[in-house]
Amino acid sequence: MTLNKGILLNDYSEDTFAKEKHLNEKINKDLYKDLFIEALEGIVFWSGRGEIVKANEAACRIFECSHEVLVTKNLGDFVLVKDSNYKQIVNQLFENGSIRNELVFLMPNGQEKSLEFTSKLHSVDNFHMTIFRNVTDRHRMEKELRESELKFRKVFEGALEGMILLNTEYKVVDINHAGEEMFNISKSNLIGQSLIDILMEFKLNHEDVMQNVESLRENGHLNGTYQINSFSGKRRSIEFSAKYNVFSKLSLVTFKDITEKLEMEEQLKKSDTLNVVGELAAGIAHEIRNPMTALKGFIQLLEDSIQEDHSMYFNIITSELMRIDSIINEFLILAKPQLVEYIDKDITKIMKETVEFLTAQAVLHNVQIRTCYENGLPNVFCEPNQMKKVFINLIKNAIEVMPKGGLITVSMELTADNRIHISIQDEGEGIPEDMLTKLGQPFYTTKEKGTGLGLMVTYKIIEEHNGSITVESELGVGTIFHIYLPFEKYRV
Repeated sequence: MTLNKGILLNDYSEDTFAKEKHLNEKINKDLYKDLFIEALEGIVFWSGRGEIVKANEAACRIFECSHEVLVTKNLGDFVLVKDSNYKQIVNQLFENGSIRNELVFLMPNGQEKSLEFTSKLHSVDNFHMTIFRNVTDRHRMEKELRESELKFRKVFEGALEGMILLNTEYKVVDINHAGEEMFNISKSNLIGQSLIDILMEFKLNHEDVMQNVESLRENGHLNGTYQINSFSGKRRSIEFSAKYNVFSKLSLVTFKDITEKLEMEEQLKKSDTLNVVGELAAGIAHEIRNPMTALKGFIQLLEDSIQEDHSMYFNIITSELMRIDSIINEFLILAKPQLVEYIDKDITKIMKETVEFLTAQAVLHNVQIRTCYENGLPNVFCEPNQMKKVFINLIKNAIEVMPKGGLITVSMELTADNRIHISIQDEGEGIPEDMLTKLGQPFYTTKEKGTGLGLMVTYKIIEEHNGSITVESELGVGTIFHIYLPFEKYRV
């Protein structure tokens, strides 16, 4: 029984092995068939000379041929350029037995396709096999992406506005040339730094900056303006527009310096105001001057008959009439431009004469005037009396803002851009920032009995001399008026 069982067991094992072998062959054949026919990539079997003997449906679609036509072709017939690169690929294939590479193939319909392929010799039944993948669309998209990136780079680098690319942590990834100039920092020193930290260096409010960052993240965009102190010390207005996650998790910030634009708008407002006030002033001044002339005449006639007891009243009336007359003269200066004669004049000499004229008044107020004039300053094409009026107005103002005394520093020098820079500095209480922009407006004054016309006249005269005035002030420290005048000749 044991022997019989052994025989039966042996018979059963041989039969089982045969069945399993047949089953495995069938599975492998079915698996091969499924993989070959259903594969998304093109599969081609070819002979030693490149003749195509079999191809799947995907290969037929890639080569734009039916199977009947494709098996009449040679793989080499489809290669667009059989150059040294092609010959090297063929040599490597037959030397190594397999290769993976990419070539451009020409289809029967004239279409060119970039095909990535993997070839292996003696793959099945002594035939060679090549698997093809169409990468034309991928190359096209890569080309379009490169072209798009190139266009963006040209726009980015050529833009007149500053541009910054930020990553998700708000660190600078890139900055264009215009941005470097505005920040006055090189790209190498900015890349990798946090934009938030950079803004903090400009003395911005941390809470405001973080609020803007959160708003950008939530809304996807943000527009605004920052007032910053540049590294040169000048106060600048920067307008910005930010877009969150524009592409590849990068955010874009564009910004531009609108300081000059705002200053120009402010100058236009002042100019319009000056025109209106000038027209009004001309009419008022002429209307007042006639009765004023009569009043001064009669006062002079009464001067001899004024009793000693009333001399004080007479002096007050005379003093106030003189003050009214001074205001009328300022009104007339604000009126339409008068005929003035511009000549080449030593601006240093004009300033020296002004300082000498006001020295006595300064001493009475316990004020010292210190001067610093650069040697060899060129002449300025100006109307001397008007320039003297400007200097008188500013130095008198400086004296009056220091009732307890102090120091006035007057300096004159030549700037790098060939202008005369005149500065008049006092040690008064200073002017609040919100009031600085109003200086030069009609009837705006910081003095108790002032009319504001003096500074308005000063601004007008400097403007007519093709110059400019800027003011910087710090509370508790003092104020500096900066006058910039061209010294080349011009005609008005």
